[in-house]
Amino acid sequence: MSADAPTLVFSDPVFLEHDPGRGHPESPARLQRVLSILDELPVSGVEMVRPRPATETEVARVHTSRLRAQLAATAGKQMVLDADTHVSPKSHEAALLAAGAAVGAMEAVWRGLARNAFALVRPPGHHAEPDEMMGFCLLNNAAIAAEAARAAGAERVLVLDWDVHHGNGTQAAFWRRSDVLYQSVHQFPFYPGTGAPTEVGEGPGAGYTVNCGLPGGRTDADFGAVFHDLLLPVAAAFAPQLVIVSAGFDPHEDDPLGGMLCTERGFAAMCTLVKQLADATSGGRLVLLLEGGYSLVGLPRSVHACLEVLVGRAEEFPTGASRDASHSIRLSREALRPYWPAL
Repeated sequence: MSADAPTLVFSDPVFLEHDPGRGHPESPARLQRVLSILDELPVSGVEMVRPRPATETEVARVHTSRLRAQLAATAGKQMVLDADTHVSPKSHEAALLAAGAAVGAMEAVWRGLARNAFALVRPPGHHAEPDEMMGFCLLNNAAIAAEAARAAGAERVLVLDWDVHHGNGTQAAFWRRSDVLYQSVHQFPFYPGTGAPTEVGEGPGAGYTVNCGLPGGRTDADFGAVFHDLLLPVAAAFAPQLVIVSAGFDPHEDDPLGGMLCTERGFAAMCTLVKQLADATSGGRLVLLLEGGYSLVGLPRSVHACLEVLVGRAEEFPTGASRDASHSIRLSREALRPYWPAL
């Protein structure tokens, strides 16, 4: 990779045409606010790129023919798939572009064309299971990108998920796999009900699912402890050749759906640590994918803070983790210690 390679941001106006309906929290305004702050406060070293749609082959590596047919049948329609997941006439096109943006971001960093990349997409993806659309999600962008990386030659891929909700779909996609390590720090118990510390994978994938569920009200310092004491030791032992982050910003203190107290500084610190991990193990190959985040103030500020980190700024976590967070970390470490001596 060239020393002056840019940080690429993948986005498209079609993402704003996915409209779940009036009053729905996953609104086009989310991405519009993010793009607006990048116009008002541009980050030097960032270049914008228009994505291509994901191919049938790329999607089929993760999702069943039944789900793909169901999604295709929504094209041009306004529909309610479940209580949370609604589509509009452009949602099918937006979903394929979102998955394609994730793959394109992966390809750019894998080929050394970008220093790192951030796919600013809608709809989000980490709740979409191989055979079910749910939780605002139609296609699992992170899983599709991870599978594309495997097809491109990556032997070990890390998907790290810091969304406030557990990524049940990504976990399901790699539950019995050892080539993709899935790590999640999330609020627990909370939607969708998965993500207990004892959920560690099965068969060949035993130990390759890492869950740390935190009670609500946790701060930047608590998340820092999860990274330092659980996620990073396992990730370093795994030695990924590519790092993908399901970057949900709904742990923000202003988020209307989450119950956490993270700040922009906290997200920048998370991004700093995953960037350092990627630099140490993966030749810097790091991709962030937008998942949740429903505060129209907290979301754009947090994305902007992470982009500043991607181009070279660094941020540290504050210290002083809570007793509750330490207890959650201990439960996860105990469940995973048989598989990861570093714990």
